[in-house]
Amino acid sequence: MLKKFTLLYLALAMILSSCSQFESFEKGNFNKVKETGMELKEALPTSFFPRDLHIVAAGDSLTQGVGDSTDSGGYIPYLTEQLEKEKTIKNANFENFGVRGNRTDQLLTRLKNKNVQSSLEDADLIILTIGGNDLMKVVKQNFSSLHLNQFKAEQKLFADQLQEIFLSIRNQNQEAPIVLVGLYNPFYSWFADVEEMNQIVDEWNGQSLSIVEQDGNAHFVDIHDIFLNNEENLLYTDYFHPNDRGYQLIADRIFETLDEQVIDSITN
Repeated sequence: MLKKFTLLYLALAMILSSCSQFESFEKGNFNKVKETGMELKEALPTSFFPRDLHIVAAGDSLTQGVGDSTDSGGYIPYLTEQLEKEKTIKNANFENFGVRGNRTDQLLTRLKNKNVQSSLEDADLIILTIGGNDLMKVVKQNFSSLHLNQFKAEQKLFADQLQEIFLSIRNQNQEAPIVLVGLYNPFYSWFADVEEMNQIVDEWNGQSLSIVEQDGNAHFVDIHDIFLNNEENLLYTDYFHPNDRGYQLIADRIFETLDEQVIDSITN
């Protein structure tokens, strides 16, 4: 009888001990394990969880890629390759809404398209090229006698419409960084004697930069100097659009800005 009682006592002691350990685990240790897991995840570098990016590229022929011998989107394939080398980026998925010949007013109209708006709403990053055809409009209308003052009225219209473009995009997406690629001067091949042309491009780029700075989450990429201070031929056979090498250098310049100012904010 005593032996049975002793065995029963030992069994109860083991059960109570197990219950006590379980209760302790349920109340405290479980939370510690959970907290440890969270701390471990937070301690891991962002490159441990590389993410897919949805990038919307919109604007004119520079986004469409006119002059690209591979017809694969101008600067986009070069930029895609550079982005996907980043440890924090798994895939850089571009949607290309570039249309040859588009001016700021035409891009504004296209931003009302439901498909474009839906894409902008889901974008992690938005890249714009626009304004070159606004400049070309003035050149075409005053081909025989170009002067500085002929660009003033068009510059104001360009600035007003660019501001509306930013507002239209922000109506769809408040969070995504916007990258605006500046203008360059391809006209020196045609109008080497028009000294004011570089000044005009610089003034228009200055206007663009001002609008970018007002946004607070936008970045301006200056490419004017690439085409001025380069001994390589960077223009396509039409002497207006970049060739493959020109697009590669544009992609390099865009990536420099993204690497320094943007990538960390959209991958963390």
